[in-house]
Amino acid sequence: MIAVVDYGMGNLRSVQKAFEHLGFAAAICEDPAQLEAASHLVLPGDAAFGDAMRNLRERGWVEALLRGIARGKPFLGICVGLQLMYAESEELGTHPGLGLLPGKVRRFPPAERVPQIGWNQVAITRQVSILDGVKDLSFFYFVHSYYVDAERQADVAGTTDYGLEYTSVAARDHLFGVQFHPEKSQQPGLRLLENFARLN
Repeated sequence: MIAVVDYGMGNLRSVQKAFEHLGFAAAICEDPAQLEAASHLVLPGDAAFGDAMRNLRERGWVEALLRGIARGKPFLGICVGLQLMYAESEELGTHPGLGLLPGKVRRFPPAERVPQIGWNQVAITRQVSILDGVKDLSFFYFVHSYYVDAERQADVAGTTDYGLEYTSVAARDHLFGVQFHPEKSQQPGLRLLENFARLN
């Protein structure tokens, strides 16, 4: 069972429906204890970074997620879920993240229209399992005002250009994160979700 974490923020139903469309069992989980029975962990998000981290802490999700990750369960962060994987964000103040990967979440330069809304390309910089069968420079659907400035280039699997080049796909071992919304990104997004769901 793929667990889609419900911490009060994020377009959960569309993520769940995308997995179900692909033939995989997915459940929206409202209780951290439900992660014990899950094979895969998905952390979506459509919210300010600080609010998202507060909800994760107050509802007991941080400990449950870290336990699942420590046991080797595949993890996918989507949109703000990717950003939460990193150490810190400067969105509306300075906020610590989950610290799964080193780096900082920063605001796009003032010259760019914020938020970035719409289709943009992902340049694959490193081949990883969730990108199997996804063509380089495929278009995905983005909605965000902040971006990941990764500290370790080895954690970057894909980049996108929006006034600057930033991390749009992160990967390390069984940890994955994408800045775009794969559930809204037609065939390339569905292929990515299918690849993730098939991970052991």
